[in-house]
Parts: sequence; C-alpha cells; structure tokens
Amino acid sequence: MSLQTDPQAMVRAYAKRIRQLMHADRRVALSRRGLEAPFYRITRASQWTEEINPWKEKHRLPLLEGGLLGELLYGDNPRIIDDLQVAPDDPAASYLAGQRSLMAIPHYDGGTALNMTILMRSTPNAFDRDEFPEHVWMSNLFGRATQNLVLAEELKQAYNVVDRELKLVADIQRSLLPKTIPKMPGLDVAASYQTSQWAGGDYYDFFPLSENRWGILIADVSGHGTPAAVMMAITHSIAHALPSFPDPPATMLNHVNQQLATLYTTNNEAFVTAFYGIYDPAKRTLTYASAGHNPPRLKRCEDGSIIALDGVGNLPLGVMADVVYDQYTQALRPGDQIVFYTDGITEATNPAGKMFDTDRLDEALANCHLDANGLIEAVLGAVDRFTAGEPAADDRTLLVAKVS
Repeated sequence: MSLQTDPQAMVRAYAKRIRQLMHADRRVALSRRGLEAPFYRITRASQWTEEINPWKEKHRLPLLEGGLLGELLYGDNPRIIDDLQVAPDDPAASYLAGQRSLMAIPHYDGGTALNMTILMRSTPNAFDRDEFPEHVWMSNLFGRATQNLVLAEELKQAYNVVDRELKLVADIQRSLLPKTIPKMPGLDVAASYQTSQWAGGDYYDFFPLSENRWGILIADVSGHGTPAAVMMAITHSIAHALPSFPDPPATMLNHVNQQLATLYTTNNEAFVTAFYGIYDPAKRTLTYASAGHNPPRLKRCEDGSIIALDGVGNLPLGVMADVVYDQYTQALRPGDQIVFYTDGITEATNPAGKMFDTDRLDEALANCHLDANGLIEAVLGAVDRFTAGEPAADDRTLLVAKVS
C-alpha cells in the first residue's frame, strides 16, 4: 500500500487486505468532517452497488442526523455492541438492519473522531474484545495514511493554481518591459532580464526625448516574488504618468518618489532603488540621478580605467516623500562601455557563499572589442561560472551601452 498515491485506490487496497483480518458481514464508514452535531455523512457502505469517491463527490453522499451512528461518531470512543438493537425510525436503520454485533472504530484527527468505521455481523457477541485495541490501532494508521494522501493531492492542486497565477503575473510583468531595444545614435545597447522566481522586482525602461536623446532607467524593488512584481508594475505606471517629459533626470526621480512615498509605501516598508540617466548623442554625455541604486560601471577602453557613476546619490524611492534628488553629468568617449545592473549580479554567490562583487564584474568587461550583446554574454557567463550552479537568490538585470 505504500506504493499508492491515490486515496481512493488506497482504500480499495486496504479493504481487500483488511477483509482477510477482520471478518464482517457489513461495513459502513462515517464522517463528520466539516459538519456540526448531530449531522454526519455515510462515506462508504458495503451495501452500495456503485462506488462513490467521498473526496471528489461529497454531494452524492447521504447526509444523516442523529440516531445510533451519530451517537457513536460524536461519542469519540471505540465501542463494541454485542447485542445490537435498532429502532425502526433510526435514520441509519437500512444500514443496520439484520445485524446483531457492531464494532465502532473511530479515526482520530487532533484528538477528535472525525471519521469512523463500523463493522457488523449478523450474530450477537461476534467480535473479540481482546483483539479490539489492535483493530483500532491498525485502522487509525490506515486512516492517517489515507488522509495524508488526500492532503498531498489538495496541496498539489493548490500549488498548480498558484503556479498558473504566478506564470500569469510573470507574463504581465514582462509585458511591461521594452519589447525591443531602441536604436540610439552613437550608442549600442543590449539588455538581459532574469528573475529568481516566476515574477520579480527588477525593472528597466527607455524613454525617447527631444533632440535624439534617450532616457535610460534601471530599478530594483525591495523583496522578491509577486509583492515585488506588483510594486514594479506600480513604479512603471508612475514613471509613464509623468505630466511632462521625464527630463531632466532629477525631475523623474522626484516625481516617482513623491508618488510612491505618498500613496504606496507608507505602510508596507517597500522601497525602490533606481538609476535614471539621459544620454545626449550630440554632446556625448550621460546626465543622471540616483536613488540608492548600484552605481553603473563605466569602462574607459582608451586607457582601461573603471569609473563608478556615483557623482550623486540619495535615498531609495518611496522612503521619504520630501527627498529632492540631484543630478550629475558624465562626459563619454568613443569606446566607453557602461554597465547598468541590479544587485542580483554583484551579490550572486558561489557554493562557498562568496559574492561575485564589482571586481569580477569589471574583469568581465575586459574585452573592448565586443559589442553590447557580447558584453552581456561575457558578464552572464562570468556569473554562471562563478556561481557554479548555485540558485539565484535575487533577480538579475543587466543593461550594457557601448559608445561609438
């Protein structure tokens, strides 16, 4: 029976074997699960010609009130009746008629007999009281095993429902991300977005501005999973609801922060780190504002130097409504490589618990001959080799921009 995975099949297998050990002329199973006294259901009866699955066809089970079987079930104790006498008006009279001995075996759940097996014989004094404790013990083990299978099936179904919903949330979330990478004059851009769960809290976006300029946003919501995905969607909506163009960068962050802190993060302690930069191809500059986000790394290929874009910074979005963000302008040169990232990249850990960190990120940018897609592959490859199969604990988002 340990091979059974279906509770109904488990009952059949058990019944076949138990009939060899406990002879009875008639069997009835009762349940009061989910009912108030004195109501109970007949879940199985040897008189039935059709099998009913009590877990999936509860509506087909007879519902009775009171009588001898109700008294036994709600009595919560094992009992043997040696000379069974049944009143003609007993609600279960048809199940008890013609029987003279009865053994009532309760199945306990939390100390309460929620189920009961009734064995009967047509002759009086037919059940051995010395064997009764063993029958109760054996029957309760079976009842617990069957209930575990029922719970496992219910849990599986619940997981399937949650799984479908999480997939839907993930699909909706990904629909908020840019469908394609826009063509920016003088800038080759590529992106990678990986969630640690079905849905995540990372976010990136592009905003077309006047004079061929482009806004580049990367953000990371605190927490993981569905709650972070919901906050990510809210952040997306606020960013796209700015009354004017998201220009200059400080204006964008001031607006998103004020809306989040006033309407959404006051009571749930969520926050969003963000970096928003505006690329100007005519001036070859990146003007940016930062809200507690990881400073992007700028690899200057002409001399091999690394610059952290940390000229300004402030609290994450949603912490305090009255925060005012500053901005800074970084001059760019042909060949420069800029990596925007969330902390799921630098905080990725290997089996020993060590983090990937920014030094390894910088090393992955060593090849200045790669285009933006090649740099994405180089960084992700370095992360994969370092983590050696260790599951991602956080979302991993990369944006790479290469100046021409």
